Amino acid sequence: MRRTMVTTLALLGTLALSPGANAQQAPTPPPNSPMGPAARPTATSGRPLTLQEAEAIAIKNNPQITVGRLQALEAREFVREARSAMLPQANLSVTAVDSDPGTRISAGYLTNPTVYPRAAAGASVSQLITDFGRTQNLVSGSVFAAKAQDENAIATQQQIVLAVDEAFYNTLETKALLQVAEETVKARQDLVDQIQALTDAKLRSDIDLSFSKVDLARAKLLLLESQNNYEASLSTLSAILAFPDRQDFAAVEPPTQVETPAADPAPLIQEALNQRPEVRAMQNDVTAASKFGKAEHDLWWPTVSANGVVGSAPVRDDHISNWYGAVGVNINIPVFNGFLFNARAKSADLETELRRKKLQDLQDNVARDVRNSWLDTQKAYERLSVTKQLREQAALALELAGARYKLGLSSIVEFSQAELQETDAELQDTDAHYQYVVTQIVLAYQMGKSR
Repeated sequence: MRRTMVTTLALLGTLALSPGANAQQAPTPPPNSPMGPAARPTATSGRPLTLQEAEAIAIKNNPQITVGRLQALEAREFVREARSAMLPQANLSVTAVDSDPGTRISAGYLTNPTVYPRAAAGASVSQLITDFGRTQNLVSGSVFAAKAQDENAIATQQQIVLAVDEAFYNTLETKALLQVAEETVKARQDLVDQIQALTDAKLRSDIDLSFSKVDLARAKLLLLESQNNYEASLSTLSAILAFPDRQDFAAVEPPTQVETPAADPAPLIQEALNQRPEVRAMQNDVTAASKFGKAEHDLWWPTVSANGVVGSAPVRDDHISNWYGAVGVNINIPVFNGFLFNARAKSADLETELRRKKLQDLQDNVARDVRNSWLDTQKAYERLSVTKQLREQAALALELAGARYKLGLSSIVEFSQAELQETDAELQDTDAHYQYVVTQIVLAYQMGKSR
């Protein structure tokens, strides 16, 4: 019991000096918080939620992922749209005309055709024979654009998964802090009751009692703040999982392994440049722009197409046959259009170069992000051993200070200081563990690895 009270005292001092400290593990709190109504959230309440379940829910329900998939499906329809120019075009026509016999169109055209009364129906078919690669380049460009959208959808999914992982571990941290705060309030209350009894028996001074009551008040304030932080973390996690309201989840601690980080970031950077969906999407965008540029240059080539019509005129003037049909080949050769094709080709070339520069900038940024993430992982890994040593030394110092206080050789101030250092060491050791896990997740994301 004395060890529990000592640990509680140091925890309060640490949190009072460092409000942002994060605790991860603590004993299970009592069912009813001494702070007040049982309706307040506790660290053990809620439906259990594992990290894998959270990721699966986000992938299924998050609207950003759905938007990415819809954009990819839309891009695939553009491929069909571009390919349609290579397929036959067929139309059915029905025409009915009533006019005075021998009526001619007198103005509006160079030709001067005769308009006969008739009712006819027929079909027309046209087929592109060749445009010397322009349509094929348009189709190829749309294919690469669709691939780029597929990669963008993957990138969006990975971003959402990363956000879920960070929110999940943040929930674990606030959950552990809430557990610590609940247990701290209980232990502080027990300590106040014990010191009150000792003070009444003239075995402890009023200073000891005052210190314990101050720490109890701090514990109650800490519990209020911890409850609010836990609610906020659940709200963030629920929003990422596409729930309109805060869900009462109980995040389950996932099993983790501490792996030695890579010694050289160069292979990681190369893997990221090959695997990151954003890089692959931009590469496909560059290829799509290049194909479109070739198609724009091909506008100057002739277009060769075949056309055919056939039909019947059951109601007609005597000058018209009861059926008609014709086939032909049309060759369209561009000569001059006010430099329109030149401008379109130049614009496409500039767009291709622009996307190449964007790709280069993205690759540079990816290399930088991977290197920085690797450095963070190295630092977090080295911190693990340092905080472990700190925790061992702080535990030894606490044991000695506790013995002195028990024998009456020191005051509660020295005892509290030793507990403060020991708890701070425990918090730093726990924080080092979670920070290393998070840096591993971020580094995997920067390398384009999907979970």
